[in-house]
Amino acid sequence: MLKFENKALTDSKLILDWIEEMAEMVNPDKIVWIDGSEEQTQALRDEACSTGELEKLNEEILPNCYLHRTAINDVARVEGRTFICTRTKEDAGNINNWMDPKECYEKLSKLYKNSYKGRTMYVIPYAMGQVGSDFAKYGIELTDSIYVVLNMLIMTRAGAEVAKAMGDGEGFIKGLHARCNIEEENRYICHFPEDNTIWSVNSGYGGNVLLGKKCFALRIASYLGRKEGWMAEHMLILDIQHPK
Repeated sequence: MLKFENKALTDSKLILDWIEEMAEMVNPDKIVWIDGSEEQTQALRDEACSTGELEKLNEEILPNCYLHRTAINDVARVEGRTFICTRTKEDAGNINNWMDPKECYEKLSKLYKNSYKGRTMYVIPYAMGQVGSDFAKYGIELTDSIYVVLNMLIMTRAGAEVAKAMGDGEGFIKGLHARCNIEEENRYICHFPEDNTIWSVNSGYGGNVLLGKKCFALRIASYLGRKEGWMAEHMLILDIQHPK
């Protein structure tokens, strides 16, 4: 039976069963739902500063800004360790690295085993697009990194409103990230588009661990777009207004 440190943001059996399955594998000490509130967000910033995960910068020069340093062997996306895992190699596309899903699940499950021991599992419900829009896509990322939590709150719409909009969770993208020991030789960023699943292990760098970004919005979205008849564009739309 799952025990959360705060109130679960959903009663969806589909979502809760998946969280329980992942928790049994990674074995966290605590499980915390990310509700998107400023109170919780600030508490996480403070905690990360107290442990050295973040460093608060000069408030007068750079108000509300923080510095995060990745490990020296973990400073970029790793295309050679990034895989699309489909039943047939052809479905992975002609420019992507492919791995058999069964082989990949087995390999990574061993790396994930007990990787959250002594750590907290953060549950981040997030939306790509406007919450409630017909075009919005939803996911949940599980992570042991406050850095990931804080950046997903910036990069996506995340929190209680998203969890409510997800309803029973049908079709949500299941993301699991674990820092483990940041081992370069055991670093994998793997996508299982036929299972709506993303697994990232042994990295703390943004492009490898913010799973709504390249992983969902580009790679999984490309598969969904082909299947559902739309095109995935990995871009940002800015509204620029003249001061007058």
